[in-house]
Amino acid sequence: MAPDARPASATPLAQIRRLAATMSLREAAVVYADEWIGALLRPIPSFIGAGLRWAYCRLTFARLDGFCFIRPGARISYSCGMSVGRNLHLNGGTFIDARGGLTLGDDVLVGPNAVLLTSQHQWSDPSLPIVVQGHELAPTRVGDDVWIGANAVVLPGLHIATGTVVGAGSIVTEDTEPYTIVAGVPAKVVGTRPRPPGGAPARSGR
Repeated sequence: MAPDARPASATPLAQIRRLAATMSLREAAVVYADEWIGALLRPIPSFIGAGLRWAYCRLTFARLDGFCFIRPGARISYSCGMSVGRNLHLNGGTFIDARGGLTLGDDVLVGPNAVLLTSQHQWSDPSLPIVVQGHELAPTRVGDDVWIGANAVVLPGLHIATGTVVGAGSIVTEDTEPYTIVAGVPAKVVGTRPRPPGGAPARSGR
């Protein structure tokens, strides 16, 4: 598209107005806090940093059932969209976009530089640049006792079932089955892991 033919919706001011219109006042405040307060807390090391990040998450998450261990460098956007069980571990470099709603069960481990998404750009209108077409929101759910390996990507709208292991560097494009090991691009089942004795159900039921 020629520079002089760009639609008015593509101007920076129009894009800011459109984004603001999609959020409530509380959501806008949390997103702003995620950028500023999150940036201040993100690099603090040791248990002091972990404790401060947990305290912030207690204020902004939709639900947080227990202590969460968030390593330095992990970044969360739209933290108000997160509902989290007990004993969450986020490693350094993790990026989470919870705009569309993210539910994490108990004992979830997310490896370094992994990405969990709950929204994606719309691109169905060829008359407009993708950057101005807005986002499609899709809630993502992760069950209990899940390990998402380093550099893995979980796309929006998926259910990562209880007990799943996602191999390092994988891109998950479809729901998983309980206690499976998935790996690859796109991720496919490459094995299974032992279930709890007696096939006990997940504690939280998420």
